[in-house]
Amino acid sequence: MINLRNISILIFSLPLIGCTMVPTTTSDRRLDGYVPKITADDFNYDPMQTQIALPYTDELRHNTGISGATLIDDGLSAFVIRAAFARMATKTIDLQTYIYSNDFSSRILIAELKNAADRGVKVRILLDDYGTKSDIVDVMLLNQHPNIEVKVFNTVANRAKIFYYPQFLMDFNRLNSRMHNKLFIVDNIAYITGGRNVGSNYFYPETASNFSDTDVLFIGDMTRHATHSFDEYWSHHLAIPASVFPKAKSKKAMRRLERQVTDINAQTAAALKQYNEIISRVQDDFRNKRFDFSWGRGKFLADSPAKVEMSMHDKENYRGEIVNELNRLWRNTKKSVYMSAAYFVPGAGGVERLVQRERDGVHITLVTNSLSSTNAPTVYAKWEKYRAALVAAGSDVYEFMLSAQNMRGRLHDRERKQSAFSVLHSKTIVFDDKISWIGSFNLDPRSEYFNTENVAIFESAEFARKLRDMILQDAHTSWHIDVDDCGTLWRGVRPDDDAVRTYRFGPDTSILRRIWKEITKIVPEKYV
Repeated sequence: MINLRNISILIFSLPLIGCTMVPTTTSDRRLDGYVPKITADDFNYDPMQTQIALPYTDELRHNTGISGATLIDDGLSAFVIRAAFARMATKTIDLQTYIYSNDFSSRILIAELKNAADRGVKVRILLDDYGTKSDIVDVMLLNQHPNIEVKVFNTVANRAKIFYYPQFLMDFNRLNSRMHNKLFIVDNIAYITGGRNVGSNYFYPETASNFSDTDVLFIGDMTRHATHSFDEYWSHHLAIPASVFPKAKSKKAMRRLERQVTDINAQTAAALKQYNEIISRVQDDFRNKRFDFSWGRGKFLADSPAKVEMSMHDKENYRGEIVNELNRLWRNTKKSVYMSAAYFVPGAGGVERLVQRERDGVHITLVTNSLSSTNAPTVYAKWEKYRAALVAAGSDVYEFMLSAQNMRGRLHDRERKQSAFSVLHSKTIVFDDKISWIGSFNLDPRSEYFNTENVAIFESAEFARKLRDMILQDAHTSWHIDVDDCGTLWRGVRPDDDAVRTYRFGPDTSILRRIWKEITKIVPEKYV
């Protein structure tokens, strides 16, 4: 029997559905009148004449192709350095991120970007649609500023919540592929890349769930390649201007955002004073060349944004610059590899190559998430079937502990990364103690075939040593994996009793979590 009430609701909702539609490509006729606020002319300046470059003129001018790199291994430093560089910017800032969380830390960071824009700095912000979730997040509202332009990559057409997720089933190939890249570029001379998105759980260690992550600040020649990659994504037809998102044009919401920033400043005057003092000290350290830069040569690589639209067949056969370079580095490595890989799913072919490399004399040290620390049990379910082969071949395999909160004072500054629930999120590798790999690329099928990614590859023995030592620090807060005739063993020292503990099942896991992990094995490996 026909339900007239349901039909009437559908008919009257059709105009509302139309109002929630946005373009998925810039060739859409709704963008015919679009005029960019930030153009190539805004980048017509010499990066070497900016305030950021001037302290390092001797290193950068006299060594063609040279770059400096310094590790950012805790969240608070990652936030403060971004804020300090936003304040030092005089020309341009580019921010590319997968996730924007719209929480306290995110608001403070975009307030720094707005303040830079108020000074005349041109700011471009590129967000992945799925990682942003909402059309009225604060960062979208910033598009109303004359010196800030915001774009959203790989959009879902219908913004109504009732239709949002069903569209993934209708356009799964495109929408399952996300822009996972992470970049923060200042004055085309310095950039930050690594695993961190924009959100408090990436910056603030006291959040309920904190991501233990790693970034690198680069200055010099590599930055121009990072900017070139950003430009490629920015000008791609899947990058949709925020100006066509109805909610992002809300003047009322923009005024509310401005009041929120004012209220935060008023309510936290004492904390704000301390915050500004910290930022000033960071700026002073940079200008007086007290940053711990290691100097070397490197390259910045990123997938083509066109990867998102490839057919399933083409994606499964895709071998971009990142994968090709990774394979080349593995082939040329002679002695050792250290990896901190949050989501490690090497595949049958990959684990065979790793085992063969171990037999060839290349010792592998791997730190990845345990079942208790991971935020992706589905990924862990795939990883564990490759674990025994690596251990049997002689690799040192570690799984990150759920918590290292009581290890304060024993791991220097590294403990600042870890909260009551700490998820390893790093994507770093050191080859032969001289070549470092860091970026957004996870060693799993999703990064290889579906998402777009970026990595920095840096050749410097000094920097490689620092990154290797950081990975080994993560190993100290992890369970060492062994295998015997009865199965897998987890061995490690808990922070609260100093005794070596041995487990026959994943430490700190409930039976429900272990059952759920088993259930998730039905998900095809290429989709995890």
